[in-house]
Amino acid sequence: MIIGIPLESYQHERRVALVPAVVRTLVKAGLQVLVEKGAGENAGFPDAAYEEQGARLAPDRTQLFSSADVLLQVHGLSANPGSELELFRASQIVVGLLNPYGSLEAVRQLATKGVTAFALELLPRISRAQPMDALTAMATLAGYKAVLMAAETLNKIFPMMMTAAGTITPSKVFVVGAGVAGLQAIATAWRLGAVVLAYDVRPAVKEQVESLGAKFVELPLESAGAETAGGYAKALGEEFYRRQREMMAQVVAESDVVITTAAIPGKKAPILITAAMVQGMRPGSVIVDLAAETGGNCELTRVGETVEVHGVTIIGPANLPSTIPYHASMMYANNIAAFLQNLVQNGELRLNLEDPIIRDTLLTHKGEVVNAQVRELLGLTGSALST
Repeated sequence: MIIGIPLESYQHERRVALVPAVVRTLVKAGLQVLVEKGAGENAGFPDAAYEEQGARLAPDRTQLFSSADVLLQVHGLSANPGSELELFRASQIVVGLLNPYGSLEAVRQLATKGVTAFALELLPRISRAQPMDALTAMATLAGYKAVLMAAETLNKIFPMMMTAAGTITPSKVFVVGAGVAGLQAIATAWRLGAVVLAYDVRPAVKEQVESLGAKFVELPLESAGAETAGGYAKALGEEFYRRQREMMAQVVAESDVVITTAAIPGKKAPILITAAMVQGMRPGSVIVDLAAETGGNCELTRVGETVEVHGVTIIGPANLPSTIPYHASMMYANNIAAFLQNLVQNGELRLNLEDPIIRDTLLTHKGEVVNAQVRELLGLTGSALST
């Protein structure tokens, strides 16, 4: 079986799906690895490094797609849903972050071509799947980088300093959402010396927040059912978010930096910070909205842009892990290789639908869209998952 690693075509994408160190693992498992020339250069991995680990180089994209049995990608369907989809062929397998909820027409086309696709965004939150959890790995980096962006932009320093010129009080950082990205943001801001506060709709995370040095902001809100059985966040309704905004307004106004991380898979991100709340912040303050790509937690966020409103800088980063491509690629490569080793055994695809990892991530197979939620979004009825 030939594993193909293309040069990512998504705009400004610098990561690569497989790094040289992981190539050796797959080669030892009896797989062949074919890498498009230049695929790893933007992440700091030259072609020679892949060859040293046993990979072969494909001179161009067309040859890579025509030769590979399995394609490993960072961005799949959202990359170039036109010309790139034409390169896939029937019975080919693709694994990656395929943006299934945001690329519905591309999913339909992929199914029509007979491609078997696995979307890592759909991975169940179970212990056995943790080594494959690319969303968690990338969220870790996003939380870290968000704090660095805020520190660079803020017109204050983060730590307290006692100097001959006087004492400088520490900046206040408020992190909204204590998932993976939020917890990493908390830890990074605390290490930089800020006073850190955090809020999450799940009271159970209070202990985690406090273990990282932050103060947990408790709001008297009923938030039962804030998490799906699979471990992902659920939308809680506009009335809940309205009351939440009212109660958070004072904390936001007193903060120098606000980092928001609330995202709902398959849905628009909830608005947590209104234009009025931004107006109540001190001029020079900073908001970093990690939910920008799904609509933003701040009403004034513009994805991929930095804007200033009432003296407050609002950063809406897009594809933040790609700004740290070397380590992002290393982490992603370990995730996707672990998934592949669970999926392929003795050189053959093992489509065991009793395995929740395989069943839940399977997006298209044998000419059908098989994921139930994506089928519903496409207006397809019934279940296609019969084999």
